[in-house]
Amino acid sequence: MLRMALASMSGTAIEFYDFYVYGTAAALVFGPLYFPTVSPLLGTLAAFGTFGIGFLARPLGAVVFGHLGDRRGRRPVLMVSLLLTGTATVAVGLVPTYDSIGLAAPLLLLVLRFAQGLGLGGEWGGAVLLTTEHAPEDRRALWASFPQLGPTVGFLLANGLTLTLSAGLDEADYLAWGWRVPFWAAGLLAAAGLVLRSQVSETPQFQALEATETRAALPFAELVRGHWRPVLLAAGGLSVVFATHYAITTWSLAYATERLEVGRTAMLVCIMASAVVSGCLTPFFAVLGDRYGRRPLCLTGCALLALWTVPLVALLHTGRPGWILLAFAGAAVPFAAVAAVVAAYLPELFEARVRCTGAAVGYNLAGVLGGALTPLVATTVARGSGPPWGVAAYLSALAVLSLACFARLPETRPAARPGTATEAAPA
Repeated sequence: MLRMALASMSGTAIEFYDFYVYGTAAALVFGPLYFPTVSPLLGTLAAFGTFGIGFLARPLGAVVFGHLGDRRGRRPVLMVSLLLTGTATVAVGLVPTYDSIGLAAPLLLLVLRFAQGLGLGGEWGGAVLLTTEHAPEDRRALWASFPQLGPTVGFLLANGLTLTLSAGLDEADYLAWGWRVPFWAAGLLAAAGLVLRSQVSETPQFQALEATETRAALPFAELVRGHWRPVLLAAGGLSVVFATHYAITTWSLAYATERLEVGRTAMLVCIMASAVVSGCLTPFFAVLGDRYGRRPLCLTGCALLALWTVPLVALLHTGRPGWILLAFAGAAVPFAAVAAVVAAYLPELFEARVRCTGAAVGYNLAGVLGGALTPLVATTVARGSGPPWGVAAYLSALAVLSLACFARLPETRPAARPGTATEAAPA
């Protein structure tokens, strides 16, 4: 299990590294380099627009790779998705700026960001199924939390390298070539991930489907016919998790450095510290999810996120790194409570024959609602000189939506389901 979990985590770390490198560059450099003919505000909005394209591609990737995972196995998904995302990320680092090739530059960014989103749309479903379908029932949330640590690791790698380059280079060198280095490094990470994943075996549950010839012929069509409700509820439930994450890691980075004149290095340190808090708490909350259930953790996390939005915005607006760190760390706690258990929760909502498609589509639809729109909406509503209360209102509304959606979903912890109380040992 440890080998499976580490292989799963390494892949999600690498793929989310690729995704986060783009988000950080969109917040810091894409506006002036690829949209120099518009105002700084419009340049930031345009850069976040290319960022959002990746989220729009993720549900499509979930359908394509979910079909592959439910028809051909979970293991092929892990290999193909990692190769696609890694290749697209390296290519972003090679795209010339607007001054060199004109309009073709931002268009290339759009195409490559779309390819990134396709790959990541398939990655999450394959990675979590690799662990959940191998894990013992009484420790399923704990083992499934390993791929959930991957985004934290990937984020720390992406921002750590960006921070090192930002602190070690002057502004001219960073804009000229320094920002490209994290994209080039994605090639080495992808190669290492492919080696690790080539050594994992197919899951027992998919092998059973294959042996009994009970695989779904058209997983997405079957999902739409019989499982559309849990897909939409899962997407709505997770929307505030994505929104909070990208409000902190992407929008606040641009807002604080451009509007509040907080140093880029100070903001990156604050964001990375909050990621460490979230990562450290993830196994703890996963253990609670195995003992008390997935749904209570999700409901509690969403309620706390709704309450924290006003302090989050108020502390961010101070422009003081210490208060900003407190704002981000406070949000990281309820964020981790939800993120720790969803890797077990979503797959348990669907039967094995459509599980890869169902989990991936629900997760990535949440990314569109919470991740793609948040930087754009937040940048638009945060135009005045005072605290951006519109951002707090937006995040609070999503938290209420998520709370309502999780309230409509059933508990899936094996011992909590009717007729299965003796199947799992106490956690």
